[in-house]
Amino acid sequence: MHYLERYASSAENLRRVLMRRVYRSAELHGTDAAAGEKAVSDLIDRYRRAGLLDDKAYATARAAGLHRQGKSARAIRQTLSLKGVEEDTVTAALEELREEVGSETDLAAAVNYARRRRIGPWRPEENREPNRERDLAALGRQGFSYDIARKVIEAGTPDDLDREDAY
Repeated sequence: MHYLERYASSAENLRRVLMRRVYRSAELHGTDAAAGEKAVSDLIDRYRRAGLLDDKAYATARAAGLHRQGKSARAIRQTLSLKGVEEDTVTAALEELREEVGSETDLAAAVNYARRRRIGPWRPEENREPNRERDLAALGRQGFSYDIARKVIEAGTPDDLDREDAY
């Protein structure tokens, strides 16, 4: 419960966290890890039934948060997969994000990222051209396609991006 009070988690991620503790305890005290494994499974099932663990709600909230940070759909998918969220749940969360934000979720996220990092149209005009390749690379490392990165970096002003798409 203490872990869930502090962190949002998927069921599989909580299982991993608890199993690390079980294995460490079993090694230290010389007990059977299989009994701890069963206890962890029972606990996770109980938390799911009680509504304390809901992978769909976790994926939806985490996808929205990552999008606000400027993460691409590809990066969001990878992050949620690493947390043990099933592929169907990840796809549903991304679809819900698309409905909420609009069809251009990656463009909106790229704009958020560029604004936060002060690259592209948020750079002073005299520094834009010398840093063009660096800015494109930064967006590429975040998982954005070349077309989206180019669209953001080549925008004349931040207002051009706002007018172009009402994401």
